Amino acid sequence: MRTITYLFPIYNEAGNIDLLHKTVSEVVKPLEDRCRVNFIYVNDGSRDDSLALLNAVADADDRVTVIDLSRNFGHQLAVTAGLDLADADAVIIMDSDMQDPPSVSLELVEKWEQGYDVVYAQRRSRQDTAFKKATARAFYWFLRKVAEIDIPENTGDFRLIDRKVVEELRKFREHNRFLRGLVSFIGFRQTAVQFDRDKRHAGVTGYPLRKMLRFAADGIVGFSAAPLKLISKVGYFISFLAFVGICYVVGVKLFLPDTAVPGWAFITSAVFFLGGIQLIMLGVLGSYVGRIYTEVQGRPLYSVASVRTGTNVPNDARVLAS
Repeated sequence: MRTITYLFPIYNEAGNIDLLHKTVSEVVKPLEDRCRVNFIYVNDGSRDDSLALLNAVADADDRVTVIDLSRNFGHQLAVTAGLDLADADAVIIMDSDMQDPPSVSLELVEKWEQGYDVVYAQRRSRQDTAFKKATARAFYWFLRKVAEIDIPENTGDFRLIDRKVVEELRKFREHNRFLRGLVSFIGFRQTAVQFDRDKRHAGVTGYPLRKMLRFAADGIVGFSAAPLKLISKVGYFISFLAFVGICYVVGVKLFLPDTAVPGWAFITSAVFFLGGIQLIMLGVLGSYVGRIYTEVQGRPLYSVASVRTGTNVPNDARVLAS
């Protein structure tokens, strides 16, 4: 009998945990005649009562494993910690805010049983703010233009991945992680399941604008050298404008000297403009160099405070690798 693990990263989700586990437990009942199902909850340094509620869930259900990280490491590293522990034939990654309908996971399993190694849930519609919809659309449009791999549009981390894909993912230990990009990079047989994303049940999003921008940067910088190539293109363009300007100045001096007007304001504006361009380009370079520095340090991706393992989890899954 094959094993399926449901993986949930948790950050300040006290208002969702009980409903989430109750709902998922009901949803997976049709699978229990042909699969063993267990659950991994990764507490990513929550500041509310999430950990206490997760321990209560684990007390009531021996299929539940709770990983408590030593602090908040971020959504992507919390998922990574769960993947490092999971010992299953397939892992289903879901958010814990009830926006990912648990019932869709059954469709993911059906596609997996048909032979697909990665089945990602693709949003057909989403109940988010107009701002978030617009920025998400712009991000995926830009990512498709510059990324060196094909990352499906309107997808998150809600997906099923086969054991062999999980084992490949464990080889990737980069800190600035963009998991949906890594899964696309790995390859294997992949397909989509369309779904309508619900509203958040309780709590607030763990991705405010600042984190969204940083996450977008991880996706773009991690899978494209286009920003670096853009520096050269901008340099060539500015050099061309400078050459045109020089030709204009020389022409005026030679042929229309009486019309030449001292242009200190223009010169000052040009200097500041070029200075701003240079600083922006240095910032782009700094983004890449900073990521190199982080990787060279060789620090662990995360630290674990405790692992509470259910009795219904295979013994060889009780050692967590970081």
